[in-house]
Order: sequence, then C-alpha cells, then structure tokens
Amino acid sequence: MNKTLGEILDETAKKFPEKEVIIFEGKRITYRELNEKVNEFASGLLKLGIRKGDKIGLWMPNYPEWVIAYFGIAKAGGVVVPMNTRYKTHEVEYILNNSEAVALVMTDAFVGIDFIKMMNDLRGKIPKLKSVIVFGKPEEDMHEFYEICEKGKDWENDKDFEERRKSLTPEDCVFILYTSGTTGNPKGAMLSHNNMGTNARDVTGVLKTTEKDRFLLAVPFFHCFGCVMGILGSIIYGASMVPMLVFKGKEAMELVEKEKISILYGVPTMFVLELEAFRKYGYNIDSLRTGIMAGAPCPVEIMRGVMEEMHCNVCIAYGLTEASPVITMTRFDDPVNKRVETVGKPLPGIEVRIVDDLHKSVPTGSRGELACKGYNVMLGYYKMPEKTKEAIDEEGWLYSGDLAVMDEEGYISIVGRKKDMIIVGGFNVYPREIEEFLFTHPKIQNVSVIGVPDKVFGEVVMTYVIPKEGVNLDPQEIAKFCKGKIANFKVPRYVKIVDQMPMTASGKIQKYKLREEAQKLLETGELKPLKLK
Repeated sequence: MNKTLGEILDETAKKFPEKEVIIFEGKRITYRELNEKVNEFASGLLKLGIRKGDKIGLWMPNYPEWVIAYFGIAKAGGVVVPMNTRYKTHEVEYILNNSEAVALVMTDAFVGIDFIKMMNDLRGKIPKLKSVIVFGKPEEDMHEFYEICEKGKDWENDKDFEERRKSLTPEDCVFILYTSGTTGNPKGAMLSHNNMGTNARDVTGVLKTTEKDRFLLAVPFFHCFGCVMGILGSIIYGASMVPMLVFKGKEAMELVEKEKISILYGVPTMFVLELEAFRKYGYNIDSLRTGIMAGAPCPVEIMRGVMEEMHCNVCIAYGLTEASPVITMTRFDDPVNKRVETVGKPLPGIEVRIVDDLHKSVPTGSRGELACKGYNVMLGYYKMPEKTKEAIDEEGWLYSGDLAVMDEEGYISIVGRKKDMIIVGGFNVYPREIEEFLFTHPKIQNVSVIGVPDKVFGEVVMTYVIPKEGVNLDPQEIAKFCKGKIANFKVPRYVKIVDQMPMTASGKIQKYKLREEAQKLLETGELKPLKLK
C-alpha cells in the first residue's frame, strides 16, 4: 500500500470525519473523534519518552481503547506487541522480556482476571519495562490511559510528534505478533506497515467492502484476524466496526439484528454457535451479506449451513501470522464446491507453491508443504535469526508447515500440518482427513485427531471428541461409525470424550497439549483401546 498505519487512518478520517467507526456498548465514535484521540495518545507517548522502534505491549480485550493505542503507538513510531488476554504471569513475563518492551498498555481487570496483580507479581522480573499505562484504575506508579491523552492534548503544536511521523516509512516494523503456540513457545513475527496495510486492503477488497458496511468483530484484536483483517480492513474502506468483548452465539446474532451487521468474522467454532442460535431463535439477519471464516480448518457441513440457512455469502481465508496473515481466499464467483471444500486461490501479489521435503515443486494434485512469496512475508522472527532462516529461504519463500494440494484450476486445499502427520505401520495418516469424516457423525460438535505411541504400529490414531449439547456419545459408537467407511489403519484406536479442548486465541486446537495429556493417560493406564472388530 506504500502507506503507514497512521497515514491510512488520517486519510479515512479526512474522507469520512463524521461517520461512525466504532459502535461499542452504547458508545458511538466517529472517525474524527478516533483520530483526535489517537493523535493525543501518540503525542503523549512521546512525552513519556517513547523512542522510534520502542516495543510496547498491548494487553486488553476488544475495547475502543485498544484501537486508540494500536494507531497511537504506530503514529508514535513504536512497535505494537499485542498480548492474549488469557495470558498468565509466565506468558506475560516471556512476551515482554522476549520483545524487550519498554512500556505496556493494559486493562486493570477482565473476566475475573486481575491484570494489576499479575504485573505487581512480576515487579523486577521485566528489566526493560519502564512504563505501565492502565485503562481502568492504575496503581500509584502506573499511568491512567486518558492521562496519556491529556499529555498529548496539544498534539497539533508538538514539533517532536510531527518530526517522528515524518521519519516513519511503510517498510518499518510496526507489529511483533507472537505465534499462537500450537507447537510450544511463541515466536515474535515482525510485520511492517506495508505487510499489514496491503493484506488488509486486499482481504476486505475480496468482500467488496464499502463505507456502508458494518463489521461484527468477535475475533480478538490481539490476533491477526482482529487487528489486520478486522480493524485495519474496515478502516481502509471507511466502514464501521462493532466489537464484542466475550463471544456468545446468541449475543452475536442479537447484534447482527440490532446493528444491521453486513460482514461477519469468526473462527469455525463461532459460526457453529451462531448457526445454532439462528436456528433456535430465528433472528432477522437480512442485513448480513458476507463474512470470513478463518483461523482453523472449516468443516464442510458448517460452511454449507452458514451459506444456505443464514444466507451469508461467506469466504474462507487461509494464512498464518508470518504471512500478515492471509495467503489465499475463496471468492464470491467461485463454484460452490470450491468455496466449501478449498481455501481458494492466492491474493494478488502473492505466489504459492506446493513443495516436497527438498523444497522442489510437486506435481499438480499431490500433497506437499505450502510455501508463499510476496509483499506479505514477515520481516523475520524477533531476535531469532536461525528460526527465521528455517522459515524463509534465500529467495524469500516462506514455508508454512501446512500440507496442501493444488488442483488443476489453482484452487488449494489444506490437508493437515506436516508435524501432525501420523505414521501407522508405515502408512501416512492425515488427521484432517479423519476429522472431516468424523464431523459427519450426527452427535459430534468438534473433534481433533492426534497420533499416540504404539508398540506394534509405531503410532495409532486417537481422537478427542466434544459431543453436541445434550447428547450422550459412547466411544465405541465412533468405532462402529468408522467400520467399513475408512481404512482400518485410520480408525481411531482410542477415543476420549471431553467438554472442551485447549485452544489458541485464534481458535486453533493446541494438539501438542492433547498429545501431552494422552501420553500421561496411556502411561497411567486410564486410556483403554476400543474394540475394533
């Protein structure tokens, strides 16, 4: 896009000054009001001593203040380090130290979690952290959020702020987004203004977004889905956003009806619950025209239900944090089967290849690792040059770790994670294939397939299952359902029925945690194999 985040907001605020940008729990904030507060906050940060390139943690839920801080830090030349609101002291300490954050913008408490207490417990453990800014009630040695805005009230006459803004370029790092952690310790992906702005423009461009649209943003702002595709994607086109603090399917549908939402974002789990609420209560959602389902693989049946029953012309987006985030998307004019069974084609300016273990392209229709190249590839992992070299080769190809297939028309299907592949007696088993099959069971709401050790076969298949509400499901029913429908070596040897599974903020199931639990259950003998005959 060749613009900084600050320039993007300035342009839209100039074009649509009195248009609502954020609608949140009774508050209605215009573009002019938002930009004014952003400039005050940015100028206030400079008066606090923030230098160009300083890292600043941002730790709060989907409040309007998140958006003010987001653009304020960017305009001040800082680097935003978004933090998951579910983090506890260990994770907070790791992220703030790893990013070398000099300041933290946070809420005082959220859903019973005392953020102030956690920061007090971490005193002395984060040596580079000098300033803590609190939206809510700060301690004596902390700053209140709007106190920073007050410091920058005279931003129009702040020469330092003017010079700082002039010094910024679209290629500067503006975000360090820590990966979701499906494989262990998070890594900080460095993204530039151009990475994020161009991706946001093209993603919401696929949705044919205009200033008349209203986005329901239940996805967290601290994730790429929320801060790039949501906040930035809506602001580029002058649209409005309606954030949710805590997602509930019924409340989401109520907001769609009340605020005449036209664009709905969510991970598959959110769409499942929204579809259930719609079926049960029959809301008037005629305003709804499109949306994006992303963050985790989408069951085909859910996709069909959303499109056919809710009449939401939803698109699938695929990507990863390191790719700013979206690589491929389905389009409105794609055939229905391609829209529900694939993740579409690459966005403009992004090349995609499917490669083998030697990074050589595989034949059309063959499985391999998805690699991409283009404006969207991250600048690298912060302070992790070796990890960066593992992810991005000398020619600029980013290797996703995802297994994919490209068909003759160029449509891409994601078939699993390289590290998730299970080898049963020499046969390759792809969890995604089994999960898709099990989603067709009438009693199953969610499912995750992993491999567990076996003395005879090396590994065998295990599945975690969340049944639909109010339904009893016996593990042996799963074996019976699979019999004669999938190959014997693909049939789950172990099944564990659960109420919930460990998830990342973006809605991905943390399989490494399931593997750890399964290993313990096997060692204690609590996990019993199914009778497969």
